[in-house]
Amino acid sequence: MAIQVREATRSEANKDERTAALAASGVRKAFPSARVLPGGGMAVRAVDDVSLEVWRGEIYGLLGANGSGKSTLIRLFSTLLTPDAGEVRVFGRDIGRDELAVKRMINRVSVEASFFKKLSAMENLVYAGRLYGVSPEVSRPKIQSILRRLGVEQGRLNEPLEKLSRGMQQKVAIARAFLTAPMLLLLDEPTTGLDIRSKREVQTFVRDLRDEHDATILLTTHDLDEAARLADRIGILHQGRLVAEGTPAELAARHRGGTLEDVFMTATGRRLEEADASETERTT
Repeated sequence: MAIQVREATRSEANKDERTAALAASGVRKAFPSARVLPGGGMAVRAVDDVSLEVWRGEIYGLLGANGSGKSTLIRLFSTLLTPDAGEVRVFGRDIGRDELAVKRMINRVSVEASFFKKLSAMENLVYAGRLYGVSPEVSRPKIQSILRRLGVEQGRLNEPLEKLSRGMQQKVAIARAFLTAPMLLLLDEPTTGLDIRSKREVQTFVRDLRDEHDATILLTTHDLDEAARLADRIGILHQGRLVAEGTPAELAARHRGGTLEDVFMTATGRRLEEADASETERTT
């Protein structure tokens, strides 16, 4: 898959006027290991001294194998985890000192999204809206519009979540995050479990959300095609470290015009499929 050169985004075209939607500096996070590691250590450093910036209006793709630290970073950025070291700011606010203010500006979609499975998609989303101060009168038409754009038929909105497919439930999770119009949207492998058509619908909606609503999006994925399709800039994460970063054009230039897979192999020393197996073993 050749790296496609995307047109300059607002963040690229106005570099002197950019605002950091997310700024991380020297972030670290370790977890106890289930086994003794070489050298006698008992902790796995899931995130190892990561520094990055995501500019307002940008789609930043964090590409890495399973177990490379992507989901841990997302949890740190969304205030679900506390970093062992380093600093994270969202639109200038420290996620530790200004946690409540940060939470009002962000939302997150993960692969393991939870719902009230006996309730319908509409009931779940109306409830979620009320938690954020959005009345049912306001949220209902918004919910219908979002799910329609994600390819969910009107007739499915009132079915219990437990009767919907895994892919359909993931679309409801995505709609729940979009419902609150967050300034920074954290998408942790949002298209996992979706078929090709559903993936394209979600990817198109993500781009439209950025273009139409000035949203900033951090996307984690181990899908090379998805990263190339969506991201204005890409960071490659390997064993908890950010080992490469740049626009698709910059990454291609550094690797003699190669594919994104070539870039990944050069930066990590292995193919993504091989890294998936190795990273999973490292964290168990």
